[in-house]
Amino acid sequence: MEQTPLRLSVLDQTPVGEGQTAAEALRASADLAQAVDGLGYTRYWVAEHHDSPGFAGTAPEILAGHLLARTRHLRIGTGGVLLPRYRAAKVAEVFNVLAALHPGRVDLGVGRAGGPADRFPAQVEEVRLRLGLIPGRRPETDQSAPVPPRLWLLGAGTNSARHAGKLGASFAYAYFLTHKPGRAVMDAYRGALDAAGHPPQRGVVAVRVVSADTEARAEELAQSVLLWRSRKDLGQDLPLPSVHGVRGHRWSALEAERAAALRRTLVAGTPEQVRARLTQLAAEHGVGEILVNTLTADPADRVRSYRLLAEAFELKAPAPDAVPV
Repeated sequence: MEQTPLRLSVLDQTPVGEGQTAAEALRASADLAQAVDGLGYTRYWVAEHHDSPGFAGTAPEILAGHLLARTRHLRIGTGGVLLPRYRAAKVAEVFNVLAALHPGRVDLGVGRAGGPADRFPAQVEEVRLRLGLIPGRRPETDQSAPVPPRLWLLGAGTNSARHAGKLGASFAYAYFLTHKPGRAVMDAYRGALDAAGHPPQRGVVAVRVVSADTEARAEELAQSVLLWRSRKDLGQDLPLPSVHGVRGHRWSALEAERAAALRRTLVAGTPEQVRARLTQLAAEHGVGEILVNTLTADPADRVRSYRLLAEAFELKAPAPDAVPV
């Protein structure tokens, strides 16, 4: 039996590089989406962060709408909306509008950070109702789109995975946040799907990746990510440092210690090296799709990384009339 090719997608956190403005970072996200639209990537998600100099994406639903209007082939969505911060009804209304304007292309990924976690299950249920995703039930005022958004739950632990499986929702595992329980998380998701009688789903895994033409250049880009994240973990939230800035940086003992730990969740190298590792991770987690999260200070390095991966994985450019999956 012929093996199904591994699908790749994009998780864009709209990084702000050293010396860059938030507006420039947002325009770089739009440029990246347009650059990868015809390369064979499956979906493109934008993240939500607040009060961080390193990320510009504070309103993913607005950015998603902007990208939907400027692309043709990608599924566009959120990775994700921090649902406890909002009224579930408003979130559903926004995504029903997006789905009505762009049928079959909208993903709604939600996470439970940003507010009281105990509200999250009830909020997800209300979103599902208002999107028309609960069989046999419709909201009192039916404004759901003809082709509703696909609902994804995002998480890094077994509780989120089981919740997604119980509901029959799609699930994305944040490997780039914590890699240790990965297989257990995906097993919990599939077990919950089966126990609830839902059709099987494989889920996706989100991995932080940097790739370049040479191993040396990929390592320079990786050092930038590691320094940025180490500083953030130690309480110094800054834009992503440039490659030039990292070359002259003297790492503190604490920064070096954090970087060593973070290295386990980062895949860096030439396209061939990255392909081998991502293929291995997909097999370990039992998934057929990887969400690639690439952070660079220079937007050109980010576009180059995604182009190289598309070539390495031999992604197929979509036909002009292709329908997003």
